[in-house]
Amino acid sequence: MAKRVLVVDDEKLIVKGIRFSLEQDGMEVDCAYDGEEALSYARDHVYDMILLDIMLPKLDGFEVCQQIREFSDVPIVMLTAKGDDMDKILGLEYGADDYITKPFNILEVKARIKAIMRRTGRKEKDTKDTKMIVKGDLKLDCESRRVFSKDREINLTAKEFDLLELLAHNPNKVYSREDLLNLVWGYEYPGDARTVDVHIRRLREKIEVNPSDPKYVYTKWGVGYYFRG
Repeated sequence: MAKRVLVVDDEKLIVKGIRFSLEQDGMEVDCAYDGEEALSYARDHVYDMILLDIMLPKLDGFEVCQQIREFSDVPIVMLTAKGDDMDKILGLEYGADDYITKPFNILEVKARIKAIMRRTGRKEKDTKDTKMIVKGDLKLDCESRRVFSKDREINLTAKEFDLLELLAHNPNKVYSREDLLNLVWGYEYPGDARTVDVHIRRLREKIEVNPSDPKYVYTKWGVGYYFRG
């Protein structure tokens, strides 16, 4: 089945270029040019990936990302202005999985999309081996990619789930930030360690009773992070 991508940008030439290039690779591409249109598409269709610009009419990319996260864990890649680190960090804070800096090379965009899709495909195969992980009140259903604390479901983004699943599958193994960037993001990530730190903090806020005194995801100071077995 062809992969389906939603491209959201108010610059029509950029959208046209991305759409043409992705369609050449056999993907189905929908296009939106403002935040409200993007939300409508995201609610009405199932996508394998959303490319989302920050500067949009009506609703900006942060608002769109935040609202999509209320009903979907679809991978979201933000398109950010060159050198604007605050945009990148804010995008991750609002639930984005990744970011690409403008101006970008379309080959980089395609490589990034394919890497994330390959990893998602591998996840679907890998979850058949270990379908459930239980630790205390926390339960990971790896097949449906759902997480529960007692009987309450916790809504994680795709990358937050990937991080938790990797750590929980390998209890007490300490991963450096660089390890996590390569393993979870699935390629030589051009970002920095703050990407991991933001995702870990967001993950703790969702799964831990007291995020400042975690029961599950621990910090090994000066080294990285691990799941307490």
